Amino acid sequence: MAESISFDRLSFRYRNSESYALKGVTGSIGEGKFVAIMGHEGAGKSTLCFCLNGIVPHFFKGDYSGKTLVNGLEVKKELVSEMAKRVGIVFQDFETQLFSTNVELEMAFGLENLCLRRDEIKRRIDYYLSFVDLNELKNRDISTLSGGQKQRLAIASVLAMEQPILVLDEPLTDLDPEGRRRILKMKDNLKERARVLIMVENDPENIIGSDEIWIMKKGEVISTGRPEDILKNVELLESAGIMVPRHLFFFRKLGLKEIPLTYEESLRLIHEKGYVEMKKERPEIPENICTGGEGIIEFVDVSHIYPNSNYESLKKVNLTIKEGDFVAIVGCNGSGKTTLAKHACGLLIPSKGKVYVRKKDIRTYKRRELASTVGYVFQNPDHQISNYTVFDEVSFGLRMLGIDKKEIKGRVEEALWATGLSGYEELSPFLLSKGERQRVACASILALKPQVLILDEPTTGLDYVHQKSMMEMLKDLNEKGHTIVIITHSPWIVETYATKCVVMKDGRILKEGPTRAVFYDEETLKAASFYPSTLTRIANKLGTKSIKVEEMVEEIKR
Repeated sequence: MAESISFDRLSFRYRNSESYALKGVTGSIGEGKFVAIMGHEGAGKSTLCFCLNGIVPHFFKGDYSGKTLVNGLEVKKELVSEMAKRVGIVFQDFETQLFSTNVELEMAFGLENLCLRRDEIKRRIDYYLSFVDLNELKNRDISTLSGGQKQRLAIASVLAMEQPILVLDEPLTDLDPEGRRRILKMKDNLKERARVLIMVENDPENIIGSDEIWIMKKGEVISTGRPEDILKNVELLESAGIMVPRHLFFFRKLGLKEIPLTYEESLRLIHEKGYVEMKKERPEIPENICTGGEGIIEFVDVSHIYPNSNYESLKKVNLTIKEGDFVAIVGCNGSGKTTLAKHACGLLIPSKGKVYVRKKDIRTYKRRELASTVGYVFQNPDHQISNYTVFDEVSFGLRMLGIDKKEIKGRVEEALWATGLSGYEELSPFLLSKGERQRVACASILALKPQVLILDEPTTGLDYVHQKSMMEMLKDLNEKGHTIVIITHSPWIVETYATKCVVMKDGRILKEGPTRAVFYDEETLKAASFYPSTLTRIANKLGTKSIKVEEMVEEIKR
């Protein structure tokens, strides 16, 4: 098979950086291949992507050596505008690619620059918007889209260009599981046309269907191979800061030599071992859970219609969040999750109904009083960062509350330590990676020490190590008495950390209750375009009360 891409001893160091982002990368990718790139934050994944169309070294300057060849062209010697016809890239920070006033105009922009016929432009817009399930939002203002819908739009606008090589840098971060499936399905269409797909991804379960996986660590490609070989190598994944599929630990704990990779393989194996027959009826899982706390946030018949819109984003929502809860809100993109969360902190006011915080109507709160009770971290950290240094950003809210300088210093240090940002005080947040900016935004709210902490997609842009660090920090805060509410599309995060789960669709709550009970109801989750992890699906099949590896093993061995 002909090579579409080859790297020959490629190295790069950004200007003013002491360390190399890439170190002697060598390898090739053939026509029609789907290659997944995995690694820790700062491993060089995005830099490698930027080398494919000349963004590195033409826009991002630095020390560049070696070669990158795309269809025989040496990228360094070509204009970025020329390479853009051959290589399409969706950035990790996808919102930086969107600048038109509505969805259709955004889709048309690149196609018009290719000087395509009007009928061909229309065909591509309709086809690719349907592919990402955005056709009904063709005339929507982009600013009114959810984060996941914006990510779908960014992907569709690049897909429509139909370049031979498509590069997606963490394209699934803000998508619901059904949206992820749609995007991953495109590999078959690209393969038929001999187009190359390169995807940077952190979750192993999303790239099982790839042809090859490249593992990067500290600027080097330390291993390449087939998914069935790479993803079962627990030691390799852990050494590179990559999440190991949790069901692998389950089968290891059972003492089985054969380790399945997919859910289907897992079912075959547990059936062969006779485990499926052990539980024929649904286990007794309580549908309601009482934390013992009082209701701290209450939604009573809450509906919301955004200005200049006829769309009702919330429809008579009733929900009580109690003190000490750790709640996860899940559901498809545009289901109303973020809209609901913004009502809890006063960023939005109900069109109908009422929101109470500690039995008090949220409309009667002063901003300062509410901020010390409920803290909110935006899905996009850039929507709340405004200061020139990390210290000033994290201390901003404290200064506005009139806290004395000594206490401010202590709180900032504590918040930075908790988010892994100690030593970043004098750096500009605008020059940090998206994952680092996410942590800065979280630290700025943590410093306020609110009783309720609401985080919209808190792990977006973070590698597994930092995702786990972030969630362990929230778990610790919860154990100390803070109420935690997260919005997430990551099943493993809900299953591991949340005690309660709220499932939303079309502005309504489909189901709420203890996480284990909610995740046993796969049909309701599927209706909300959400799917449990492979481990939980196995637990459901076995009928275990727990979805934690050690407890599952204990149950089925009794």
